[in-house]
Amino acid sequence: MADFAMNPGGPRGRDAARPDPKDRAQLESHPVSLRRIGALFAPYRARLAGVVALIVATSAIGLATPFLTKHLIDDAIPDQDVPLLLTLVGAMLGVTVVSAVLGVFQTWISTEIGQRVMHRLRTDVFAHLQRQSLDFFKRTRGGEVQSRLTHDIGAMQSVVTSAATSIASNVTTAVGTAIAMVALSWQLSLLSLIVLPPAIWLTRKVANMRREVTAQRQRALANLHGQVEESLSVSGVLLGKTLGAGPSLTAKFSDTSEGLLDLEVRAQLAGRWRMATMSIIFAAIPALLYLAAGLPATSGGMTIGTLVAFVGLQAGLFRPLMGVLNVGVQVTSSMALFSRIFEYLDLPVTIDDPAVPIRPVRPVDGGGALALDGVGLTYPDGDRPAVSGVTLAVPAGGSLALVGESGSGKSTIAALVSRLHDPTTGRVTIDGVDLRDMTLQDLAGVVGVVSQETYLLHTTIRENLRYAKPDATDAEIEEAARAAQVHDLIVALPDGYDTLVGARGYRFSGGEKQRLAIARTLLRDPRVLVLDEATSALDNETERAVQAALDVVSAGRTTITIAHRLSTVRDADQIAVVDHGRIVETGSHDELIALGGLYARLAQAPAPART
Repeated sequence: MADFAMNPGGPRGRDAARPDPKDRAQLESHPVSLRRIGALFAPYRARLAGVVALIVATSAIGLATPFLTKHLIDDAIPDQDVPLLLTLVGAMLGVTVVSAVLGVFQTWISTEIGQRVMHRLRTDVFAHLQRQSLDFFKRTRGGEVQSRLTHDIGAMQSVVTSAATSIASNVTTAVGTAIAMVALSWQLSLLSLIVLPPAIWLTRKVANMRREVTAQRQRALANLHGQVEESLSVSGVLLGKTLGAGPSLTAKFSDTSEGLLDLEVRAQLAGRWRMATMSIIFAAIPALLYLAAGLPATSGGMTIGTLVAFVGLQAGLFRPLMGVLNVGVQVTSSMALFSRIFEYLDLPVTIDDPAVPIRPVRPVDGGGALALDGVGLTYPDGDRPAVSGVTLAVPAGGSLALVGESGSGKSTIAALVSRLHDPTTGRVTIDGVDLRDMTLQDLAGVVGVVSQETYLLHTTIRENLRYAKPDATDAEIEEAARAAQVHDLIVALPDGYDTLVGARGYRFSGGEKQRLAIARTLLRDPRVLVLDEATSALDNETERAVQAALDVVSAGRTTITIAHRLSTVRDADQIAVVDHGRIVETGSHDELIALGGLYARLAQAPAPART
C-alpha cells in the first residue's frame, strides 16, 4: 500500500500537494454530503469493515520485520544461535507471506466493492440521462456526457480501491511506524523530526511543479484528440475534402503536436527532478542517522541491530507520511468526482411517466384519433411562445399536413404529438387520452416518427431494425422491410440482413437510409405516424421511391406530415398553415388555394432546385 501514498486519489490526485481549483469550484457549484456517498456503500458495510481490518493487520504485521532484523543482527548472528536464527528468518518469511496474502484479499474485496458501486452509478446515470428531454442534449456537448459516464466514473475506481484504502493504510502505517521508531531509539526519532519537514517541503515543491506541467500536457492532449475526432471521422473527412481544408487541418494539427512535444519534454524533466529529489532525500536521511549513531555524543550505546532496524523503519515512513499530508487533496478530488456524477443524477426529469398511467392505451384497429386542444409551448429559455393556441383534430386513419415557412413552428407541433416536449398550455390526446397520462414506452408504441435526419447504428441491418422492437422475429423484420419497399435491396446485398450499415449508415444512399428508418418505425406498428420532412433532403427520383413507401405505410394510420414542398401534401385530408407558432389557415388544398392567403402564396413560390 505504500506505493499509493505518492499517488493518492488516482489520476486526478497525482502529485497534488494542494487541491485543484476546478475541484473546489465543482464542489461549490454542486455540494455533496458524506451521507449520500455513504449510502452508496451501505450495502457493503461488512466487507468494508473487513477491508479496514485487513489494512490494520497488514500494517501491524509489516512492522515486525525491523524488530526481527534487530534480533538477527544483535543476537542470532553474533552468537551463532542457529535455532534462533532459523526462527527469526522463518518469522521474516512468514511476515512477507502473510502480508502478501492479506494484500491480495484486501485488493480483491476493495476492487469488487468499487466495481459494484461504479456499475450502479454508471447504470443510474445512463438511465437518468435517457429520461432527459431533448433540450438537455441540445445545450450539452456529447463529449461532456461521455466524459462523465466513462472518465469520471472510471476515475472513481481509484477513489474506492486506491484512495480510500491508501488513506487508511497510510495513517495506520505512519502511526505504527512512529511508535516503533520511538520504541527503538528516541534520540534518532528526534533527529528524524528535524530532518523530515524540509524533506517533505522540497518533495511537495517539486510535485507542484510537475503537476502544473502535467495539467498543461493533458489540455494539449485533449485538444489533439479533439482535432483527430473532428477531422478523421467520416463527416470530418467529407467536409475536409469538399472544402479543400486538408493542408490547413494538417498545419493546425502539426502546431498542436509541436506544442505537445515541448510539454512532454518538460513533463519528463519535471518527473526526473522529482525522482532526483526523492533519491537525494532517501540517501541523505540514512546518512544522517548513521552519522548520529557513530558520534559518541549522540550514539547512546546504540547497537548495530537497532540502527539497521531504525533505518528500515525510517525508509518506510516517508511515503505513508506524505500520503497522510495529502489526505485533504485526496478527499477534495474524490468529492469532486462524486459531485460531477450526482450533478447529472440530480437533473430534473421534465418529461416522465405519470404516477398512475392509464392502461391499456394501445388503440384497437380503427383507433388513433388525434386532437390538440389549445396547445401552447414556451421553451424554458425562450422569451416568447414557440407555438400558441393550436387546436386541431384528426380522425382515426385521417391525414393532416402542417405547412409553413422555416421556423414557423411545424416541427414543434409534431414534437408535441410524439411528446418530445410537453405543452405549457392545453393538451394533446389520442383517442381521448392525454399523452401525459401514458407511459413513454406505451406512447412510443402508439406514435411512430420518421424524420429528415436518419440515424443508423454501426451494426447490421437486422439489428438496426430490431432496435425498435428487441423481441421482433425475423419474419416481422422482413414484413416491415417489405412494407417500406426496402426488402429487395437488402436481400440483394451479399450478407443480406446481416450487412453492416457502416458509420451513421454511410454505406447507403439517403433514400435507402430513409426507407430503412421507415421499416424500423413500422416494426412497432404505430397507429399514429408523424412524418417530419421525411423526404425534403432527397432528390426527385429518390423522393418518389420513398414517397411511394410512405403512401403504403400511411394507409389506415393517422398521419401527420410536415413538408416544405406542397406537392407532397396536397392530397391530405386537412392542411394546416402554421405562421409564427399559430394556425392561421386550415382546409383542403383546393379550399386554401381559393382562399388566396398564405398557403396560396407558398404554393406560388418557386420550388427549391432538386437534382
